[in-house]
Amino acid sequence: MSRSFIQTAAQSKDSYRLSFTTGGLFHQESLRLAESHQKQGDWDSTWAHALDSNLLQARTQSTLRRTSRELVLRLQTLSDQELRLLLDGTPDEQNCLLWLAICRCYPFVGQFATDVLHERYITLKATLNHEEFNAFFNQQAQWRPALDRISPATRSKLRAVLFRILHEAGLLDKSGTIQAAMLSPRLLRHLMSHVPANLSFFPISASDLTHTTP
Repeated sequence: MSRSFIQTAAQSKDSYRLSFTTGGLFHQESLRLAESHQKQGDWDSTWAHALDSNLLQARTQSTLRRTSRELVLRLQTLSDQELRLLLDGTPDEQNCLLWLAICRCYPFVGQFATDVLHERYITLKATLNHEEFNAFFNQQAQWRPALDRISPATRSKLRAVLFRILHEAGLLDKSGTIQAAMLSPRLLRHLMSHVPANLSFFPISASDLTHTTP
């Protein structure tokens, strides 16, 4: 590689990245990369191995590079403890951790999760549809000019992929009803102890939190 992947990732942290449109939750692909990272020891080597071995079983080299890059960027946001839980966890725990990584990696998604998904859930508004996304997007575009310049087609793709991720993470059903996050006691304890602010990424209420002591 001509430059360090970690260097590229670090530089991207200052931008309002919207490249989650690469695809969905990528559950199995993310697990493969996490397992590879456990063996490789660092993310540069993990990315190189993913490209050399076509770890994600992509059809083209460009798809492989793009997808593996995005997934490594997501997984880099997880702590070592969270990565271990990702590999050791149940499917529900894995879905929650992958959603957590997406919210951390893409500020647009994290803000949507907090301001729309979580807020609607705790105020007993059971559904989430395109109108809520459009209102959120318009609000964000008022102070982020780059969003205001996005074409209608790209905006539709952002919405479609975000809703796809929500479905795949088990946070939204096919009818558009918000599903409570299936946070296990150990994952909930971890978040409450280490990153309580990140709980706002999930549809979870205060009453749910009172049942778990850090």
